Amino acid sequence: MSADASENAVLPSRDYAAFLFDMDGTILTSTAAAERVWGKWAAGMGLDVEKFLPTMHGRRGIDTITDLNLPGVDPKVEAEKILRGEIDDVEGVVALGGAADFLKKLPVERWAIVTSSPLELAKARLAAAGIPVPKYLVSAEDVTIGKPNPQGYRLGAERLGVSPDDVLVFEDVPAGIQAGEAAGAEVMVITATHSHPVEGGQYRIADYDTVSPHVADDGRLSFRR
Repeated sequence: MSADASENAVLPSRDYAAFLFDMDGTILTSTAAAERVWGKWAAGMGLDVEKFLPTMHGRRGIDTITDLNLPGVDPKVEAEKILRGEIDDVEGVVALGGAADFLKKLPVERWAIVTSSPLELAKARLAAAGIPVPKYLVSAEDVTIGKPNPQGYRLGAERLGVSPDDVLVFEDVPAGIQAGEAAGAEVMVITATHSHPVEGGQYRIADYDTVSPHVADDGRLSFRR
């Protein structure tokens, strides 16, 4: 994180029962790999690739394809094709600055990943980024409606045994920010992969290089620079 980014960070002054992390763009970056696979698929479908790609980040693949309402296209079949391509292509998938160390400092029962990715893909990308699979992980298969619906974040809080309004959600895209806020949580927006400002959320950091979690004697989590 640059000095300017550190100075522009907005951190919470309160503590939380737990942290819930999105995966792609939040603790690791897989943008290049995802856009290679989705771009090839979109071109094959005759879509405007440049306009389409920004719409697929942070959502379940099946939801993205279903919303396109393409004639003669089975979203389930196409989502599975894309999934296989994404699992095979993890080139350039790396952890965001400081993310792996930040996560290691958290008690395993106090954090979870809530991702729009299917479990198999989540495991592949975490491995590529050098981040261990956490004890608690909510994936695309665990919900019936993906982000921006809050179902995933509510489920993540439930698995940790905490109330959604006592967790901090870490997100990077509008659909995820909306899901966290709709669940009743406060949201930390990670800006490292942004090329344009993203609205929503209460707090902001570029990445994790100049912040550290503090674990109180009772297990509650807060921040230290």
